[in-house]
Amino acid sequence: MPHPDPAVRVQDTLRTMEHDGVNPAITDSSTFQFETGNSMTACFDGKLEGCFLYGRHWNPTNLILSRAIAALENSESAWVTASGMAAITNVILQICSSGDHIITSVTSYGGTYAFFKNLLPRFNIEVSFVDISDLSAVEAAIRPATKVIYTESLTNPLLVVADLPKLAGIAHAHGIKLVVDNTFSPMIITPVDHGADVVVHSLTKFINGKSDCIAGVICADTDFISSISDVNSGVSMLLGPVLDPMRSSSIHKNLFTLHIRMQKHGHNAAFIAEKFKSMGYPVIYPGLKSHRQHELMKSLMNPGYGFGGILAVDLGTREKANAFMVGMQKRHIGYLAVSLGYYKTLFSNSGSSTSSEIPEEVQRSMGLSEGLVRISMGLDQDIERTWDGIQESLAELS
Repeated sequence: MPHPDPAVRVQDTLRTMEHDGVNPAITDSSTFQFETGNSMTACFDGKLEGCFLYGRHWNPTNLILSRAIAALENSESAWVTASGMAAITNVILQICSSGDHIITSVTSYGGTYAFFKNLLPRFNIEVSFVDISDLSAVEAAIRPATKVIYTESLTNPLLVVADLPKLAGIAHAHGIKLVVDNTFSPMIITPVDHGADVVVHSLTKFINGKSDCIAGVICADTDFISSISDVNSGVSMLLGPVLDPMRSSSIHKNLFTLHIRMQKHGHNAAFIAEKFKSMGYPVIYPGLKSHRQHELMKSLMNPGYGFGGILAVDLGTREKANAFMVGMQKRHIGYLAVSLGYYKTLFSNSGSSTSSEIPEEVQRSMGLSEGLVRISMGLDQDIERTWDGIQESLAELS
């Protein structure tokens, strides 16, 4: 049985022999040699175990990272990609064909929304956008052609908690796959344990943690990973979203501090969320008892990693949001920048940045205010000092 703690599962993937380096060697090769032509043919046909053919297909460094993230997500296998969007698009295009249908959360990362809304219709793949927390709406949207229910564990940027066990029950009762983006909650939530069929991440964010690379991953059972990497029909093979081995090695090393980082991100976010709440600001954070899905979040969480490093506060107007963020940056609280999971705090006005692909009328209908500021808390050691700077920035707004 796999260990119940994701950090322990990850640590157990690193095994070295005597005289090996404590960090796996980087395979800096685009192609690999064979002893015989027959061996090469067998490798092309997928009949030769443990072989490597060409860097776009597979390489030892990416294999090591994939195994570690599969352990993190408690999946049988994984496949790393050159971006989080590559992971998302590859999964959907592997599962769906012309005439198929997808149900997805209307509250999601802007790039994901744009892919579903603007690109998939060109391939005659229809998408229904629903409130993913409204299970009756999810059920009502199912059609005979529905192949996927897609959600984020914690939606971006409104932090809606997806009821993964119930969504999995709905999906599997109709022969549909549940695909979950777990970028906001690595270590915290393990979607496979709650019935997810496929899990994706932008490794760019918390898992890497340094804002110095772009990468993604697909986690699933061995059959699915074999299908996306098939040389004849696999989307992840034929579209070529390979991750560079140098970056793969760097991410692998950072993965082993993820458990400590997630604990600190979560501690800091919880502290700041409570402070915003005490001052009467509309704040969204699943760790607050006032969050409508606080108990659901608790039921999904792995113990010991907190409620996540992301919170959102609504300042009412875009002008106030922008002034607040400039004030925080001036006081060295962090950076007015997109992305998340960095060791410095990052903040952005979601409606005009990472959710800008979503039309304004849709933003408003789903509850995304023009003044919403998404904050990815960093690893600040003196969180009281950080709050002092935030208070000063808030005071400038009045």
